[in-house]
Amino acid sequence: MEYVLDPRQTIIMAILVLFLGKYLTRKLAVLREYNIPEPVTGGVLISVLMGIVFYIFDFQFMFNMEGRDTFLIIFFTSIGLSSRLATLMAGGRSLLIMLGLAAVFLFVQNFTGLLVAFATGSILQTGILGGSISLSGGHGTTIAWAPTFIEQYGISNALELGMACATFGLVLGGVLGGPIARYLISKYKLESSSKEHITVGMPQRDSNPSITVNSVLNALLVLCIAIGLGMHLNLLWERLGFKLPLFVSCLLGGIILTNTLPLLFRNMSWPTGTPTLALISDLSLGLFLSMSMMSLQLWKLADLAGPLVILLVAQVIMISLFVIFVVFRLLGKNYDAAVMSAGYTGMALGATPTAIANMTAVAEKFGASPQAFLVIPLVGAFFVDIANAFVVKLLLAIIS
Repeated sequence: MEYVLDPRQTIIMAILVLFLGKYLTRKLAVLREYNIPEPVTGGVLISVLMGIVFYIFDFQFMFNMEGRDTFLIIFFTSIGLSSRLATLMAGGRSLLIMLGLAAVFLFVQNFTGLLVAFATGSILQTGILGGSISLSGGHGTTIAWAPTFIEQYGISNALELGMACATFGLVLGGVLGGPIARYLISKYKLESSSKEHITVGMPQRDSNPSITVNSVLNALLVLCIAIGLGMHLNLLWERLGFKLPLFVSCLLGGIILTNTLPLLFRNMSWPTGTPTLALISDLSLGLFLSMSMMSLQLWKLADLAGPLVILLVAQVIMISLFVIFVVFRLLGKNYDAAVMSAGYTGMALGATPTAIANMTAVAEKFGASPQAFLVIPLVGAFFVDIANAFVVKLLLAIIS
């Protein structure tokens, strides 16, 4: 038996989940200490409770997710509007390093999966399915690759296994990133060196006199124009033979606008660096993640618990070692490197929004890192998916 919530009810539930996460974070010091994102806390708890209800009463709630991606687009557009050219130039070296490290870790992730598959006597190809396909790739990549594993390699439960890894990876990515950043920041006594007022990861007060009706209207106007530019850029990419997620094009649209119009029209009121844009971006990210987490149907993964635990433990160990001893060091062992380490952990195990949530939680506590909020989305938005396709094809050809 199931009850389907309409879009309005789904948003109500997402808001309640976000409030729950905020309440638990306020009451439990361990969540604040280790920078666990509030939507992850509330969403996972609700998913567990819904699983209990399903097992006891055979009843489940189904959510309407039509509005979820809209929140994601608004959030990434706000990141673009917060990205000044000076920050882009400063992040160039880190971006190149992060691109290389992300490509290397795709191989590490798959080799880890292959070793676990060999050790447990499973079909070798399941190691790749439980590697970069489901973790770095996420649910979308898993759905795209599952038919190949079913038809060519005879793995009948390929979709279930891949979705299970992607789901738990999403949760683990949101839980692990904050503690890793805390460890690095505490051990090396790091501090934020940014003097820029950034609109992502900035603590919000319950009331702020600079947030007015006019400031909200101004921010919404600029956001809508930037999203429109992003939509036209997306059509242009498609005509040129490229396919990028819409939120990437909107991110680029925001970057273009914020680095041109304020220079051409110096008296124009622009939302970059304002509490209003910070409020809109944090709200949209929180609702997107709350909707994503509360809709996880964890009870469907129980049958895969045994081999899945071994695989995920191995993957968590590998990403932790890789981030602490490779990513953080090569990025410069500074505060920005620590924030990017938290973000990359969320991205490599879960998804780009999880990475942003990790970095937001760290930035709210320890200070701004504009460079991190630019580098990680650019790496995770499209590079990882492109590189992942080549890596997966190469390794499948080698072991087949």
